[in-house]
Parts: sequence; C-alpha cells; structure tokens
Amino acid sequence: MNISALLTSVGINTAVCLVLLSVYSILRKQPSNVSVYFGRRLASVCPRPSDPFRFVRFVPSPSWIVKAWETTEEEMLAVGGMDAVVFLRAVVFSIRIFSIAAVICFLLVLPVNYYGQEMRHKQIPSESLEVFTIENVKEGSKWLWAHCLALYIITCSACILLYFEYKSITKMRLEYFTRSPPNPSHFTVLVRAIPQSSQESYSDSIKKFFTTYHASSYLSHQMVLRCGRVQKLMTDAEKMYLILKAASVEQNCKPNLIQCGLCGGPTHSFNILSSETDSDKGKTGFSDLDLATIRKECPAAFVFFKTRYAAVVAAQVLQSSNPMLWVTDLAPEPHDVYWSNLCIPYRQLWIRKIGTLVAAIAFMLVFLIPVTFVQGLTQLEQLQATFPFLRGLLKKKYMSQLVTGYLPSVILILALYTVPPTMMLFSAVEGSISRSGRKKSACCKVLCFTIWNVFFVNIFTGSVISQLNVFSSVKDIPAQLAKAVPRQASFFVTYVLTSGWASLSCEVMQFFALFCNLVKRFILRTNDDSSNGIFSFPYHTEAPRLLLFGFLGFTCSILAPLILPVLLIYFSLAYLVYKNQILNVYVPKYESGGQYWPIVHITTIFSLVLSQIVALGVFGIKRSPVASGFTIPLIICTLLFNEYCRQRFLPVFKSSAAEVLIEMDRKDEQSGTMEEIHQQLHSAYCQFKLISQELCRSQCLNNQGEGDSSLDPEKLKSGKEPSQLNGSCTVLSNLDIAETSKK
Repeated sequence: MNISALLTSVGINTAVCLVLLSVYSILRKQPSNVSVYFGRRLASVCPRPSDPFRFVRFVPSPSWIVKAWETTEEEMLAVGGMDAVVFLRAVVFSIRIFSIAAVICFLLVLPVNYYGQEMRHKQIPSESLEVFTIENVKEGSKWLWAHCLALYIITCSACILLYFEYKSITKMRLEYFTRSPPNPSHFTVLVRAIPQSSQESYSDSIKKFFTTYHASSYLSHQMVLRCGRVQKLMTDAEKMYLILKAASVEQNCKPNLIQCGLCGGPTHSFNILSSETDSDKGKTGFSDLDLATIRKECPAAFVFFKTRYAAVVAAQVLQSSNPMLWVTDLAPEPHDVYWSNLCIPYRQLWIRKIGTLVAAIAFMLVFLIPVTFVQGLTQLEQLQATFPFLRGLLKKKYMSQLVTGYLPSVILILALYTVPPTMMLFSAVEGSISRSGRKKSACCKVLCFTIWNVFFVNIFTGSVISQLNVFSSVKDIPAQLAKAVPRQASFFVTYVLTSGWASLSCEVMQFFALFCNLVKRFILRTNDDSSNGIFSFPYHTEAPRLLLFGFLGFTCSILAPLILPVLLIYFSLAYLVYKNQILNVYVPKYESGGQYWPIVHITTIFSLVLSQIVALGVFGIKRSPVASGFTIPLIICTLLFNEYCRQRFLPVFKSSAAEVLIEMDRKDEQSGTMEEIHQQLHSAYCQFKLISQELCRSQCLNNQGEGDSSLDPEKLKSGKEPSQLNGSCTVLSNLDIAETSKK
C-alpha cells in the first residue's frame, strides 16, 4: 500500500466522521429525539422549544463538545459512577503515552526509517508505506540504537504513568467504598451448594448451620427461588390470577385500592389487592403461595450478617470440609444480581466453563474465514492471480486504492460486530452471579478474541496458502512475527481509521435507538418518551476496542510510527464522545468499583512486553547485537514492574481491608444507624419485587396513553435511575412473594 491509498482511507473516514457528527448535532436538538440522545436525563437539559421550526435547530453546532470538555472528573463520578471514571482514565492514559511516543518516534525513528537505505525516493504520495517502517532500515545499520532508545523511553513513560494511575485509582476505590452510603452487599453473603436434606427444607438448613457456626454475627437469610423462564411465567400467572379474581366483581376504582405512583390515578385494567381483602378471603390469600414458594426453593440463599467484617470473613473462609458444599461468596449489589444463574447447581459450573472455553475456541477458528478473506484483499497481486476477471477493474488507480486501503478493514469490522453478543452469551452460560461480572467476563473474552484475530491472525494470513505455510512451521513463529508485523502495519493503520473514527461517530449517533424511535413515532404513532428503554454503558464492547488500539499502538510505535497520529486523533475524539454519552445517554444501573482497571493494566503490560519481543526479533534479523542486548533487560524490568503492581495494588480490587471494614462498622454503631441498616437488608434482595413494579408501571403507561402522554421536563431529576424517573408503584407487602418466603 502506498501513501495515496492511505490518504484515500483517511479522506473517506474523515468525511464520514464529519458528516455523522454534524447530523448528530442537528438531531440532538429535535424534541422528538429527546429519548434517544438524552435518555439519562429525559429532556431535563434539553427542554422542548416553544417554536418547533427555529432555524438554530437545523444548524450544526459544537456545543456538546464544549460541554463534554468542561465536565470535571468529580461531576463524571457523580453521574456515571467509578466505572465511567476509570474508563475515561484509560482514555486519558492512552492520550498521554501516545503523545510522548509520537514526539519521540517522529523526531528520532521516522527519519531513520525513511533514510534507512540508499535509494531514490519518490514523491510522498507515491511512496510505499514500507519506506516509513523499520523494514526499510538495512541490515547491520548503526542507527538501530534510535529504535532501542525510543523503545526505552516509551516503556519507561508507560510504566510511570501506569504506576501513578494505578495508585490514584486504588485510592479512589477506597474513598468510594468508605464514603458511599451503606450498601446491602457489604453485609450479605451468597451461599450456594446447600446440602439437601429429606428432614428439613433448605431454609431450615441455612438457619441451623449459621446459628451453629456463626451465632454471634448471623442476622437472617433469604432463600433464592427458581427463576427460569417457565417459572417466571408461572409466577406472573399466579399473581395475575389472584389480582383478576379479586377484581372480577369490581370494574371501577374503589377507595380501598392502591393508586399507582406513576400516573397518580387509579388503574382500570387491573386492581391491586388491599390488606383487608387478603385477610378476609382465605381462598385467595397467600397461605397456599407460601407452600408453593417452599417447593420452589433452590440450594442458594442470601445470608445477612450484623457487620461488614463478619460478612467478609464468612465469605472468604471455607465453610465445610467438602469444598463443594456451603460455598460462600460476597453478594453483588441488589441491582447487580443475575438471578437466572443463582439456581445453577454449583457442581455444573466447572463443566460450563470448559464448555464455553471450547465454544469460544471453535468460534475463533470459524472466524478465520473472514479474516483470511480480508487479508487476501490487502495483497493486490495475489488477488489478481486468484480472480483473473478482476484485473481490468483493479488496474484503475482509484479502485485499487479503495480495495486495498478501505474495503478490508470495513469487512473485518462488520464481521466483528457478531463477537460481543456471542461472548456475552458465553459469559451468561458460564454461571456468573452478577451482571457486572458477566459483562466483565465478556469484556475479557472480546478483548482476547479481537487481539488474536485482528493482530496475530492477520499478520500470518496474507492468503490461505501463506497461512498454511506459517502454521506448518511452528518453531519459526518468532522470526515470522518479527517479519510480518512491519509488513502488516499499513493494514493496522487503516483498521484504526475505519474501526476507530467511524465507530465513534456511530456510537454518538445511536443508530439502533434512533431507528426504534422513528418506528415508534411514525409507524406505531406513539409520542411517549418515558416508555423508551434506557441502557447502561457497553463496557464489553467499548473497553476491548480501546485496549486493542492501545495494543496496536505499542506494538507498531517504533516499527511503523505513522499509526501514532491516527491513534491520537481517535483517543482525543473518544474522550469527548464517551463523556458526552455517559452524561446524556447511559444510566449506571450497577457499580463494580473500578474493576476494569486491572484489565487495562495487564493489557498494557502485555502490549509492552510483546512490542519488546517483536523489537528483539527485528533487531536480530537486522543483525544489531547492541540493540538486542539492551532489549532483554527491558523485558525483565517490565515484568518485574508488573509483579510489583500486582502485589501492591491488585489485592485492593479483590478484597477489602479489615481495618477499613471495622472502622466503618464502628462508625455506623456509634451513629446509631446500624439498626436501620439491618432493617433495610430484609427488603434489599427482593427477587420478584421488580416484576410487580414493572407490572403496575406497564398498566399505568397503558392508561396514560389514553390521555396526555407528554413529559414535564421540570418534574424530571437528572442522574436518577429509570425507576425513579418514571415513578414507582405502591405495592402491598403481602403481594410480594419474596416477603412470604421469609416467613
């Protein structure tokens, strides 16, 4: 590929990016798109104008960029939580390190690459990209010390920045843990693999076990009910039957019926039972439902403790001499619980993990087909030899530049869109007990998948024949790696252009939500903004993409420095786009406390070590013993630095310190809030409460649609959960199945 083909890709992606950003700045001003681009605040920062045809609404403006730039980290922490701040810290870290790398490589490495051999240079647009890579440096050149020096500067700068970021985020995590309101998950332990007994129920076994071995700290427990899809339908049918049976005689609202808090009026389709109705009617009461819930109990329960310290000790200590029984883990947050996986038998988990691993490997092998086809497009000579009928078309300069410079990365990106949902499915099958854990597991899978397919497979698969040649000689892989990375640098540059710049434009446009909104308004004729779904930030797709580009930047920095300005533009745009999306679109439904930073750290260390190994191989091929000798200590020091960070900071992300827990417990006891916290634990993990609320909410929305469905922006509060924004339904406690299971 030559510079003109690269400039073609740059021009296409720049035009697409500018057009989409301009269209976004117009669409976000339209009142009909409030639910798409301001889903988090639901028009509280974008009031509907009185004149719907103002000219300013149809003129692109950079106001959203200014707002994103001016937002401080404290405001982002209050709006998006610690996970959002950690993600943005990763973006800022990438901007800093690649700014340093760009300055060093453009001043020191790029001139050495360009004048590495005695040759007659063409005009810059006609030059091949290989001229700007380390492949152009002749063997035995004394100027390779410049590449070694640049590698040292980049590695040292990255390690210093990583250390201070890790230290700062660790401190932030501790402060977030201590200053946040009391969380029910701090007092709760999830117990699984409860042994079955023919003489007593699971609930009795739990109470007997913990009153015997944790008598001083045990508070109470709550059983987990089977919540498969069939069971959910049966439970909803039972509840609906009771409601309909009680409301069959009365067609209108009565004083003894509870009104819905969302619309402020009575419900007409279904009525909610009052406490008097339940006490008077024995046949429609919940005594029979109690027996049903006992039969639905699964060998898992949430056990509540009196202090945080007692809960952590119970979660980390082996409860039984048989490790497969009485398995304890700290419970996730109430909104973070993945209820469907709690009833999975604990003995099945290792089988599920092996099965998902095999399925992921099989999926990676199947994905070799589109990757091989994509790399075949980058080799113009091989493409003409394979498809002779394309020779006439490919002789045209513009078509050859389009096929080799833009089309391969587009095809690969379209194929990669199938990866995140597939990996999310694998992570759910694994048996994760929390939604954040499932998303974190999917993030790691997507990251490994993309690094393997975008980097390793691409550098070895110029065609099917070359792929077979490489894998038939496994012992030559290090040498092949050193030869192939500089040659494929041009593809990585175009991949960052297409997958980076264009993907950010698509992210800010929210095409799927925009399409659903258009269908709802112009086909279904519904103008209710409150009924739209609000999503959480897709860390499992955006974090792997961010880390992949960082991986490519470290690997190709001294080999092909032209990738660095493209990466800097991407990270700078990503900083603004992601801040805007977190401020306006996504709602943090749960919090993991910055658990994504260890993934960022270990991926960066892996990128540094791999770039050093590739550089070592290149120095060996170029016959530079001095540069090779100085690279080996750099690899050792990088690994030692990673081990120090793993010992110093990583334990804080895995467990909590005893001194912190005890101090928090003492503070709550001295302030007299411990009793209040204990009372809140009983209703925190309510398995079917959300179903009842959603039922009432949907009824109220249906009734609201008959009247005025417009929203009042003055009554909306920014930064709240969807349930808070839409109102909540007052449901009687005796209608809550989870409450009956505790009696």
